Amino acid sequence: MRRRDFIALAGGLTAWPLAARAQQDNRVRRIGVFMNLSEGDPDGTRWIAALLKSLDEFGWTEGRNIRIDFRWGIDAEHIQKNAEELVALNPDVIVAATAAAVLALQQMTRKVPIIFVAVTDPVALGLVESLARPGGNATGFSPAEVDLSAKWLQVLKEMVPALRQAAVFHNPTNLGGAPQFSTVQAAAASLGVALSIIDVRDKSAIEQAVATFANQPNGGLVALRISENVALHDSLVALAAKYRLPAIYPLRVFATSGGLASYGPDIIEEYREAGGYVDRILRGEKPANLPVQVASKFQLVLNLKTAKSLGLALPQTLLATADEVLE
Repeated sequence: MRRRDFIALAGGLTAWPLAARAQQDNRVRRIGVFMNLSEGDPDGTRWIAALLKSLDEFGWTEGRNIRIDFRWGIDAEHIQKNAEELVALNPDVIVAATAAAVLALQQMTRKVPIIFVAVTDPVALGLVESLARPGGNATGFSPAEVDLSAKWLQVLKEMVPALRQAAVFHNPTNLGGAPQFSTVQAAAASLGVALSIIDVRDKSAIEQAVATFANQPNGGLVALRISENVALHDSLVALAAKYRLPAIYPLRVFATSGGLASYGPDIIEEYREAGGYVDRILRGEKPANLPVQVASKFQLVLNLKTAKSLGLALPQTLLATADEVLE
């Protein structure tokens, strides 16, 4: 049985009396959605469509019995503002992407239920007490265990066998990024690759750092799965193309924007499952009692057009294992 099916079944078994009462409740429920991409982004649009479809399957339809308020953008300028605006609307539940959004929301409320998606290691970040028993006002879906980070460098090395050094887009003060970087470091040692950091906190200095790194031979780029990199995904992909550097990224949105390759969780699946947790909360369950679900499905996406522009012939073994190949 698939995990999503199990969640739905479990919800049916534990919440059916609440569901029966909810049928007599004609209130329009309010849902806040905090997205980590720019409004209109194609991947963000797909994620929202998956959430809406899931909610509809559980009997919640926008314009009939729910109202959804969206806020977009996860850069520093938007995080606090979006969090303040959503909490001020007094929603019944908030769906929030990335740890930065959840941290900002929890600073303002410990009462409004929060369902997060795309949050790596929520226990270490202090968002929940444990995966099995979150304990507070937040629960949700974690995209990957930290060990997955090693796969980024392994795939990059497979695409570029001559790889001898890699620069990692990283914010050293980001708590969620620290364990990812440590894992990449360990993989680098075993693969004989020297590692360095390109600090993404100062946007104005990123291009110069990439340009300096590009002067060294046999190099490649790795983007950690942190909110800063997601917010900068177009810029990071453009810099890799400008300086002709092979790069691997943590989410499909980077590859569809022109990045060479991405390896990471199926975010659409997380949004689908988030719909099930929204349903359970609207029917009376508490996030403190809903376990955090860890992703088990990951996607390797390869961009052949970008590979060709870099003069790379991707191995057939890699192409055969890819979940998606962009022509």
